[in-house]
Amino acid sequence: MKTMLAIISNALCRITGRSAGEQTVSELLIGLSEYVNLTSPPAAAPVPPQARRLPPKPPPVRPAAGGAAQLVSSRTDRPDRPGARVVASRSLSDFTPQATFDIKKCDVHRLEAGPPVKAELTREQGLQYYRTMQMVRRMELKADQLYKQKIIRGFCHLYDGQEACAAGIEAAINPSDHLITAYRAHGYTYTRGVSVREILAELTGRIGGVAKGKGGSMHMYAPHFYGGNGIVGAQVPLGAGIALACQYQGNNQICVTLYGDGAANQGQLFESFNMAALWKLPCVFICENNKYGMGTSVERASASTDYYKRGDFIPGLRVDGMDVLCVREAARFAADHCRAGKGPIIMELQTYRYHGHSMSDPGVSYRTREEIQEVRSKSDPISLLKERLLSNNMASVEELKEIDIQIRKEVEEAAQFATSDPEPPLEELCNHIFSNNPPLEVRGTNPWSKLKSIS
Repeated sequence: MKTMLAIISNALCRITGRSAGEQTVSELLIGLSEYVNLTSPPAAAPVPPQARRLPPKPPPVRPAAGGAAQLVSSRTDRPDRPGARVVASRSLSDFTPQATFDIKKCDVHRLEAGPPVKAELTREQGLQYYRTMQMVRRMELKADQLYKQKIIRGFCHLYDGQEACAAGIEAAINPSDHLITAYRAHGYTYTRGVSVREILAELTGRIGGVAKGKGGSMHMYAPHFYGGNGIVGAQVPLGAGIALACQYQGNNQICVTLYGDGAANQGQLFESFNMAALWKLPCVFICENNKYGMGTSVERASASTDYYKRGDFIPGLRVDGMDVLCVREAARFAADHCRAGKGPIIMELQTYRYHGHSMSDPGVSYRTREEIQEVRSKSDPISLLKERLLSNNMASVEELKEIDIQIRKEVEEAAQFATSDPEPPLEELCNHIFSNNPPLEVRGTNPWSKLKSIS
């Protein structure tokens, strides 16, 4: 592998005219996209070797025409080098600020009309959604790596492939709205405002984690975010209870309650549906249908796979969960339905997970590698958004690559913290069992060992 990287690096250096020690392969690849072959001008005075090893200094960023700041400030190489870089600056005025896209029509149940079939997207929104989904993807791939290195232990359920669900829902609701989900919770933990650093530290069981290293993969919490719940389907009645609190307080807030297709046949879901419908609770029940409950396909587990109709008398939507704009428009429609006092609504997001059910599941014994690859090539949520942005001149290739580099750097720094931060000390093991309680003694692993619980 190192030999291959060295060959690629040397080849790129010959094209770009840089020395191998100046940049990494990924940086050289990015630089290559900004180069064109030009006829070299007459040779200039020779430059000492030590000067060639210094990276060229970037020019200062100056306001572009019309007062907009330059978005891409290119560095100019020596004109006597082959393939000298063309200086190309792009201002905000060069990009399309807003575009309207056709999106897939939702299937509806007990509704006269569904969400719109066109979605408006601004350039700022597009870049924000791209960054959110790419951050979740990179974070989950890093968690995969840390688990295989045995730094993350226990259960670990990854979310890559389903990023459009989390990004689209978050774009449609308010920060003051409430959200509760199942054990595949890392993506929502991030969209609810928790940093990658705190998420990875929680996965590795460190004191700097969002739950101080005591919750792990399935139990992460934040304001208005109630986890990560390890018991299949148990979060659904909790979500109905949160919606009841919103209704009782009259604060115009809603609760988004998520569950998977594997939990869709649980009795407690239907009990929650019944109460929510009777009391007209402002609850959006969302089934993330990723086609497999553990290793069992939905066709083998459910007599009816129309999960959006499972509420019977509750209205429902079936949505393309791989398109962030489809998810956003449907979630906005559902949130408006609840805020209007019409009671609960059910959404089924048709999505797909790239990893197995958990890290202990290779994910290819009950489905083929070809199936996974086909979804990746045709329906990947990040690729779909990227294509929209580029084909409509809402972003440049270089700009998206720069975002990718920043995300990789942030995730790497978070992983460094998550592997160097200390584990929580034993005396804190039993803290926060109760809220607002005086300290109390908790029996340890044997009758003679006592631990204190501090709220």
